[in-house]
Amino acid sequence: MPEIVPFSTALRERSRSAHSGSEHAGFMADLMRGEGTRDDYVALVAQHWYVYEALERAAATFAGDPIAAPFITEKLTRLPALEADLTYLIGADWRERIAPVPTTERYVARIDEVAAQGWAGGFVAHHYTRYLGDLSGGQFIGKLMARQFDLGTNGIGFYVFDEIADPAAFKDVYREQLDAAPWDAMEAERVIDEVLHAYQLNTDLFVDLAAAKAASAA
Repeated sequence: MPEIVPFSTALRERSRSAHSGSEHAGFMADLMRGEGTRDDYVALVAQHWYVYEALERAAATFAGDPIAAPFITEKLTRLPALEADLTYLIGADWRERIAPVPTTERYVARIDEVAAQGWAGGFVAHHYTRYLGDLSGGQFIGKLMARQFDLGTNGIGFYVFDEIADPAAFKDVYREQLDAAPWDAMEAERVIDEVLHAYQLNTDLFVDLAAAKAASAA
């Protein structure tokens, strides 16, 4: 009998190259190497606000869904931290001073579409892509940005999960929930495809940010 591969394992393996490609996109790679500017970091935080506003608005839609609800917890909520970060980094009028890049608009539209369809698997795909990524690398990125731009503990709240004492244990439980989701083989494939789509949107977002930076410097 062939060994049955848990869904969370299949998802991680199938999305490994897409995840790596997103992490190493030029704009983000420059930030991580210390070759980006404070303005680059602020631009990234601004785009995150649009994405998480859509994602956490969708979470409210799926709060009563039996498949999606186990994944939804206030411990992961990022929007208040992002808004505090933007207030610190830009000022109280930050809403009037930011705008989504084209990929962010597509990203938000896709999350809104999934919510409008009531597709729990699609929501979980985007939830997984964003939040487990934040938990995996967020603490390191936050500390790096704080050091590079002399932010101290300000402006990096997005990366701080105060209510999750043990991120590794939290991720283990999350993966158990993925494995327990009642998806048949066809739906499991749809969810994996949506995760790959989410990673591509993240990569394209970095490309847009790099293009916007180049245009402003021209």
